[in-house]
Amino acid sequence: MISKATIDQIFDTARIEEVIEDFVALKKSGSNYKGLSPFTNEKSPSFMVSPAKQIFKDFSSGKGGSVVTFLMEHEQYSYPEALRYLAQKYNIEVEEDQPSDEARAERDQRESLFLVNEYANKFFQKQLWEAEEGRQVGLSYFRERGFSDATIENFQLGYSPDGYTAFTDAALKDNYQLDYLAETGLTKVDGQRKLDRFRGRVMFPILSHTGRTLGFGGRILKTDAKAAKYLNSPESPIYHKSKILYGVYQAKRAIAKADECYLVEGYTDVISLHQSGVENVVASSGTSLTKEQIALIKRFTPNITLLFDGDAAGLRASLRGIDMILAEGMQVQVVLFPEGEDPDSYAKSHSAAELKAYLQEEATNFLRFKARLLLKDAGGSPLEKSKAAREMVKSIALIPDELERQAYVKETAQIMELEEQILYRELGQERSQQRRREEREERRQAQREERSQNMQVVPEASGRQSEEGAAVTPAYNQEKALCWLLLNYGGEEYVFPSLRDEDAETKEDPPPETVASFVLNELAQDELDFAHPHLAGILARFHEHYNQGQPPPKPEDFMRGGDKELMQLVVDLISDDRELHDWRRKKIYPADRAKAIPTFTEEALLRFKEKNIAALIQKLQRDIPQNNEQPADPEKLQTLQRLIQLKVAINRDLRRIF
Repeated sequence: MISKATIDQIFDTARIEEVIEDFVALKKSGSNYKGLSPFTNEKSPSFMVSPAKQIFKDFSSGKGGSVVTFLMEHEQYSYPEALRYLAQKYNIEVEEDQPSDEARAERDQRESLFLVNEYANKFFQKQLWEAEEGRQVGLSYFRERGFSDATIENFQLGYSPDGYTAFTDAALKDNYQLDYLAETGLTKVDGQRKLDRFRGRVMFPILSHTGRTLGFGGRILKTDAKAAKYLNSPESPIYHKSKILYGVYQAKRAIAKADECYLVEGYTDVISLHQSGVENVVASSGTSLTKEQIALIKRFTPNITLLFDGDAAGLRASLRGIDMILAEGMQVQVVLFPEGEDPDSYAKSHSAAELKAYLQEEATNFLRFKARLLLKDAGGSPLEKSKAAREMVKSIALIPDELERQAYVKETAQIMELEEQILYRELGQERSQQRRREEREERRQAQREERSQNMQVVPEASGRQSEEGAAVTPAYNQEKALCWLLLNYGGEEYVFPSLRDEDAETKEDPPPETVASFVLNELAQDELDFAHPHLAGILARFHEHYNQGQPPPKPEDFMRGGDKELMQLVVDLISDDRELHDWRRKKIYPADRAKAIPTFTEEALLRFKEKNIAALIQKLQRDIPQNNEQPADPEKLQTLQRLIQLKVAINRDLRRIF
């Protein structure tokens, strides 16, 4: 669909560190950037971005690739979707090999749902600003709530007309399919009857952290006892309420900059705080806090502050959310607003300076908040007080860091007027129970994985598979080692030990040779190729460049296709987990791999040849009769003997002892 010229321009223009910073909080680490994995829940950063190589590598999940691969993995984009996202970000005009109408028809279902939602978002905004009904009803409402026009535009607020099919009719007229309108929940379909879901409501679009429209929330303005005050889009392939935070698109940069995220409950709470200058705020949109939502915040900061209404009836229910945050190794504080106030009303009745001062002064760590809440319910009962202490210890036990646990035990002892030793015993018991629960879950997970693996078809070639899914051949590891050399050191020149030995009599070093030419010549001389399809493809590209007199291809040359498996393999081969640590600051100096490259290259070639010889020996042994009734082919016997002698010689060179 997208022309090669456009794809090349996108890859040449896009900077991987700039793109990934929209999703992950990155910090400079030498020549690279480092951050927490966006694919797993981890406590220490293992996610690396290399501007020089234009790749990312997540050592926690094993994922890696180019800027396009990242978008495909993180946002679940297709290859064309990722390219279009980058083209839009860098203002690159997309040239297509086919007419755009045909391209739209060929897009998958997911992209079609996004297109429908984007259309609806623009439609609702246009109705708010340009239609008489929208201005009088919707725009007036937002302005009465104290939202400025700039804020309304920033959050892309809109209005859905009060007609039964006003939106649906407009969408169908503009050639959007009814099936997609129904699947996104924008239109209710019952046989031949069609009905706008959000009719007569002000609209709050729910955006992903990349700015794509996932769904909508709509608030009804007229009094109707039968209608829900707020109505959200139903679950769909692109909208999962438990994984989404309202306002994250507008807040993500502020969260990363402040290294803190305020979490509220409603749409208007987010908008009012944002307008008052507190931009690092998101909402759970009325759902109980989920692990997926916590993980989304953790991509940008490890610090969460929960904001609660002063008269919130569900404060005890919030304790579960606090425990979930603690279990993820994050810091959590709580701010309670005065009675009768919520974040929206407080922001409107106070200046921006007063609001920020209140948030800072009233922030309480989770322990004191929990103690205040539990002791209020306990009254003067010693039994209830002991239950409250036990509940506090349960929360402390979830904290991964031991020093933090000790600090909170001391604070609990002071608050509850109890001996630390008693609390430590309770903490030890709770931690032991947690470990047993985790071990049971790990065993269950292992059993599930084992059952799943037993159901899979085992490749006939070897009974194993590589991480890319292709069958693993006997020489797979040796092929990987040679590709590692080609990708990382292919253009480097060395004097190889065997060449130096050949010219020993002249007492002069032979001219240096690149790793690529040395490896390729050695393989061509023995007519050897790779069996693994992706590794064979890498080798073929090096052969092609060498035969045409071109420099060896660079790793980034393998990143411009849509083959995620190939890109993942290349990234694995060029990534170094030593980059995760600043060893020099710790006065640890890892060995310089480059100095050992000549020797390692020759040994890698010998190992690869030995594997191929071993395979030939096995084949000949199967072909040669094992009984005396049928005479063996003398030529095959001689070949077998030569191969065995050659294998012994190679193992001797590799200093292997049998």
